[in-house]
Amino acid sequence: MMTWTSNELNKIGTADELEIATLRRDGALRSPVTIWVVRVGDDLYVRSYKGRDGSWFRAAQARREGRIRAGGVEKDVTFVEENDPGVNDQIDAAYRAKYRSHGASYVNAMVAPEARATTIKLTPRGN
Repeated sequence: MMTWTSNELNKIGTADELEIATLRRDGALRSPVTIWVVRVGDDLYVRSYKGRDGSWFRAAQARREGRIRAGGVEKDVTFVEENDPGVNDQIDAAYRAKYRSHGASYVNAMVAPEARATTIKLTPRGN
């Protein structure tokens, strides 16, 4: 299993936004969607503020692979659902700390149970 380099973690983890493109059934990439990303330890996480109804999230669940771009890094990734309550608490704290300047209504949406249920760990693969 591949791991993130320190440089990739720093660049992606400090980027305000991330572009995520999921795979279509034919293997082609969908158009990228801009979302927030947080770093906890040596892992990167994303959530769907629309909960399980988010189209990119549904596509990520179906194919489990895609590509991300943030902080000057572009990488093929595997999407791994994160269900550990302790890890999710750390991810909540990371969202609150990183995005607090965006206002409580936006941050609260990202730490709400509906969004928490869509927590995905981004794992690098290839390139």
